[in-house]
Amino acid sequence: MSKYDLVIKGGTIIDGLQTPRYRGDIGILDGKIVEISNGIPAERAKRVIDAKGKIVAPGFVDLHTHYDSQLFWDPWCTMSGWHGVTSVLIGNCGFGFAPCRPEDRERAMLSLTRNEAVPLATMKEGMPWSWESFGEYLDAVERTPKGVNIMSFVPLAPLYGYVIGIDEAKKRPATDEEMQKMCDLVVEGMEAGGCGISAQIAGDDYRNVQTDYDGTPMVTDTMSDRDLKAFSRAMGTLGRGVAQITGDMGFAETIARESGRPVIWNALLAEGALNQHGGMRITPTAALTRLKELNEDEGLRVYAQALTTNFVSQFTLEDYNLADTVPCWKEALAGTDVQLKMHKLADPERRKVMKEVHEARGGLFGSGYVMDDIKVAWIPVDVTDGLELQKKYEGYTIGEIAARENKHSLDVFLDIALAGELRGGFETKMIMTPPEAMKEIATSPVALPGVSDGGAHTKFVTTGRYATDLISYWVREHDIMSLEQAHWRLAAYPAQAAGLKNRGYLAEGMAADILVYDLEALDSGPQERLWDYPAGEWRLVQKAMGYNYILVNGEVTFEDGECTQATPGKLLRHGVA
Repeated sequence: MSKYDLVIKGGTIIDGLQTPRYRGDIGILDGKIVEISNGIPAERAKRVIDAKGKIVAPGFVDLHTHYDSQLFWDPWCTMSGWHGVTSVLIGNCGFGFAPCRPEDRERAMLSLTRNEAVPLATMKEGMPWSWESFGEYLDAVERTPKGVNIMSFVPLAPLYGYVIGIDEAKKRPATDEEMQKMCDLVVEGMEAGGCGISAQIAGDDYRNVQTDYDGTPMVTDTMSDRDLKAFSRAMGTLGRGVAQITGDMGFAETIARESGRPVIWNALLAEGALNQHGGMRITPTAALTRLKELNEDEGLRVYAQALTTNFVSQFTLEDYNLADTVPCWKEALAGTDVQLKMHKLADPERRKVMKEVHEARGGLFGSGYVMDDIKVAWIPVDVTDGLELQKKYEGYTIGEIAARENKHSLDVFLDIALAGELRGGFETKMIMTPPEAMKEIATSPVALPGVSDGGAHTKFVTTGRYATDLISYWVREHDIMSLEQAHWRLAAYPAQAAGLKNRGYLAEGMAADILVYDLEALDSGPQERLWDYPAGEWRLVQKAMGYNYILVNGEVTFEDGECTQATPGKLLRHGVA
């Protein structure tokens, strides 16, 4: 009788298919689940994991990430890899790095510096740039050691850059010949393993928070209805694939109708959630009603990616982009010239407009952040009078300082930002979504939890913890759904939506992407800054607690929160793996 590489014994198995939980053993050989039963003898295993009293479940599938560059220096795609994610989809929102000619590489990276807030110096140092075509990019991903499995959309922005040029494509429509070339690249990219197309589309008013490095719309934001239909039809010619769209739900309808393929729409927000990142233009109830009509009445498969984390942020104004839906803030903060930004933020006339927006809309940037509740988190020690400023301001709220100095709160906020040369950090309070409001969206038949944005906005938000929070906060503490349903929504359902084969649930013959965790101990740690990016850049993270073992393709990647340095992840080519 053959010996297993590993046996997980005595755990409470939640298989990801909404099957009632049960206790059993799992035998793993060559990266796959070979046996699920009771009483697999320990002597049949090279290694035994004692899972008594623990939950054993499928690894999570994170559909919305931007690890397109980070995967080259961080094999485990953290934060996702810390929080039980074993498979990620990259290339979301139409953003990516292939195809790309060598002379266009810096322009491609510049776009990602603002819309997804990835530091330019980090990308320059951390990316190998050993490709030109999308297929060559996937080959580079395949060669790179990986601690998670990776599948990619074919993002549409690079196609415009490659065929027309990013800046030229913003000025004029594509010719028929250029459009055909881009559609051919969609098919070529999918044949190489891409899972479908992705785009961010702002619509006629260009009201989107994710702009190009200079504050102008992203090239896909200006996409015409003719272009969108052509791309959709190109994807449809292959008879497989899924699209991802950030923008109005109407664009998702167009893609679904023209392609005949499923669409993942971003994003479904709960009532009372932070309405900032992307700017929700439809109420949750109206969105759910329309999604029901599309799926049940019109035969269009449209999934909704639901934002299922409570929102908290630490941020600086050096490269902050989540206020870009507010014109006066966008004008002041866009670009790469920090001195120019400081000049604009010191201008009394600009401040007057910002105050008017503040009074009219409420909250910082017109969002849900209460200005007076924002805390000064840190001031760099190397600025003029840094130590004195730290003693004077760190740990105090803007409201406390405004009262003490008898100044307008916005003046206090901006004066401190300027004193810290825009590198000083501010911390918001957690915006808590009411449980009933979260339940409304999270339990929708077409809702996929997440919008982790893993790899993006890493100096501002930590929504990569979404899977841990769904189980530890929304299920354990507020019981908005069963644990069985939560694991289905976090693994099998997104795997089905994306077309990941042999992933997302526990069964004999399936890939051994498995979690072993302590339900009572599961939690997200505090926000902290890590200086672990190439070129000495920092990022904001929240680590995970309670995961005893995380397995990818049968190998342990994390044990009690510690990385084993194993890199068993695979490139998942759509239609093949």
